[in-house]
Amino acid sequence: MINQSIKEQKPSWRQNLTFLWFGNFMTGMGFSMTMPFLPLFIQTLGNFNKWQLNLYSGTAFAITFLVKAIVSPFWGKLADEHGRKMMCLRAALGMTFTITACGFVPNITVLIILRALQGGFSGYINNANAIIAAAVPREKSGQAMGTLATGNVVGTLLGPLLGGVLAGIAGYRSTFYVTGALMFIVFLMTLFFVHEKFSPLAKGDLTPTRQVFRELRYPKLITGMFITTLIIQAANMSVTPIVSLFVGELLHHHGPIALISGVVAALPGVVTLFAAPLLGKLSDHVGPEHVLLFGLLFATACFIPMSFVRNIWQFGALRLLVGVSDAALLPAVQAIMTLYIPSKAFGRLFSWNQSFQALGSVSGPMLGAVISSISDYRGVFAMTAIFELINFGLLLHDTHGLRQDKKHHSVTLNSD
Repeated sequence: MINQSIKEQKPSWRQNLTFLWFGNFMTGMGFSMTMPFLPLFIQTLGNFNKWQLNLYSGTAFAITFLVKAIVSPFWGKLADEHGRKMMCLRAALGMTFTITACGFVPNITVLIILRALQGGFSGYINNANAIIAAAVPREKSGQAMGTLATGNVVGTLLGPLLGGVLAGIAGYRSTFYVTGALMFIVFLMTLFFVHEKFSPLAKGDLTPTRQVFRELRYPKLITGMFITTLIIQAANMSVTPIVSLFVGELLHHHGPIALISGVVAALPGVVTLFAAPLLGKLSDHVGPEHVLLFGLLFATACFIPMSFVRNIWQFGALRLLVGVSDAALLPAVQAIMTLYIPSKAFGRLFSWNQSFQALGSVSGPMLGAVISSISDYRGVFAMTAIFELINFGLLLHDTHGLRQDKKHHSVTLNSD
């Protein structure tokens, strides 16, 4: 006789973690496959001078993140009303069509419109985070969120390599077709293998976001996470566009600059892949707020000496260490939000956090471009270190109440 309880048992959060990890992996790979070649692809769409090419490339890059920042709270509200899995499916299917369509564009105007629509449909990763956050046992939240974060990291790491091979063999447009196919696989995998226990809410039953904040025990901590996410992302993105240029400067513009730039750019991701689950597990024991504070200090200690490196080996070693801080930062933010916000508001608050992350993706490169124009590439690393240090000071203030409560063993987590 079949044991009825086993037969009716729902798939565990670990199964969801496995398939959402692959979903994040393919989403990260899909985005990074096309991003490095976007300016080169735009160059094939018309006869542009250098100023026009920079303008169009910057617009096509930034508009995705700007639209994402605007619409994410709307999708987050729908996620709390109808379920986060539905939002993952919406994002995967929407990006399947918009990214594939980019491979057929006849001109730059259509490409920019499709890039805006892509930002409007995005949201797979933050909803995947919300699904796991709502299901994982709280004592394992740090490890789970750290593991989930590595999916996007690995995908982002391998994407440019696969994109480069495809672009070399079949042209730039082929990268959009393959990316669209990957997102359709993500859609099917999420549809059939990710399970969410969720009871849809009527509009009138949804607790207003303002009331959710009033009910939080540590509202300043959660708003502090939004600011922290923005600064972390802005700091990372301010450095990313100049890595290859700085590598060329260190190599005196001789040798395989493109190859070495790719390796140096990938180094933090390699370390993050292995360090994120370990630091996530550590955060379950000491508290994610302590891991986050450590990550900001460690990042500051890495970026300051980057301003003084004299050769590629020194720069590469410091980039490798940055992977440790990357493994500590955003996963710790997600773990803190998992622990200290009610599950009924996961969709909205994780989406608000994504909005701030998107704003960091826009403001970071702009700040980096301004600083490098005023001084040089080394000034960008110094600016990034200052941002990380300011963030540490703000976070020290925002987590003061939580740390004091923990000292007196009186902290209690928010619940539904």
